[in-house]
Amino acid sequence: MAPHKANTPASQREQSTVRSLPFEAWSSADRAAWTAACHPSQRLKRGGAGAHLKEITLADLKRRYGYFLDFLDRSGLLDRSAPAAGQVNPENVGKYIGELDERVGSVTTYGSIYKLRRASQLLDPRGDFGWLIELEKDLALVMRPRSKADRLVLTEVLVEAGLTLMMEAESSTSLSPLRKARQFRDGLMVAMLALHPIRLKNFASLEIERNLANIDGCWWIALSASETEERRPDERRIDDAIAPALSRYLVQHRLVLARQSRPSGALWLSSNDGRPMTYNAVADLIERTTRTAIGVGVSPHMFRTAAASSAAVHANSNPYLGSAVLHHRDKRVTEEHYNRASSLSAANDFGRLIRERIREAVHLAKEP
Repeated sequence: MAPHKANTPASQREQSTVRSLPFEAWSSADRAAWTAACHPSQRLKRGGAGAHLKEITLADLKRRYGYFLDFLDRSGLLDRSAPAAGQVNPENVGKYIGELDERVGSVTTYGSIYKLRRASQLLDPRGDFGWLIELEKDLALVMRPRSKADRLVLTEVLVEAGLTLMMEAESSTSLSPLRKARQFRDGLMVAMLALHPIRLKNFASLEIERNLANIDGCWWIALSASETEERRPDERRIDDAIAPALSRYLVQHRLVLARQSRPSGALWLSSNDGRPMTYNAVADLIERTTRTAIGVGVSPHMFRTAAASSAAVHANSNPYLGSAVLHHRDKRVTEEHYNRASSLSAANDFGRLIRERIREAVHLAKEP
């Protein structure tokens, strides 16, 4: 099936805010079907169609389906009387692809349709989405990943940029407390994700005392098996290079952002209203911050590429460091090697390596 281009001019679409339509704005049929799909299994009683999926996966599919509904809403096509997933039809999806083609890359377009199909099957398990699967396969054949060459930045550059932003915020006499807190948060995000390149869905949802804990005076990221894509726990001690900054953020700047004495447990709070930042807000902020700080907009996923590249460049003696830092399980790596380069020890080795690179860069800069 050839996708149809959207009728709305690109200039008008650009003026609209692309977002995921809030759940309360979905049709009653979609809301009821999604709630049923997410109903957990109980003893001797099957759950919904999505009961076997992780909460973070369900949240992602819900958000992606919301993007499709938002497109329909902005295009004047949303029918709130339609049955569950009833508007996922060839005509609407064709127009949706037309808009995606004009504002995102082919890989993102494919991913959007793939997840729309998965969400639709949860909403209507008996529905016939064979046509959508075929369309999905067609998109997979033509997708071309963008070259990463123009966005590849080594980890030490990202860490140094984050540290600089925080230092400038702390030393500024012209910034208001709110602007100072916002810049400090942005710098901490960049430095922390660079040193601990966990997946964005985990980074954006970090919560104090749940998966970010203080143990014997040290801060740890502690992701349970249910939170990771590999279904294995991932534990990392916050690196010494940023541990003082994290503490500073928690006791001062985060409270300024929160605007209240008892803020949410979310680590990353919005400077607009003090609420937890969304997945998209964190992704956009990181890319904007890096574009301003180093001249290149580095997406959160590219932080993982940066970590792998830095490990390959600087750690020739430990060929498994990059995989371990990214929490990959490579079948070609023996258990002995994997144990030696576990995510915990690898995080320490990687942080030490990056600190050495930064010290070397500072030393060279001071030489006449």
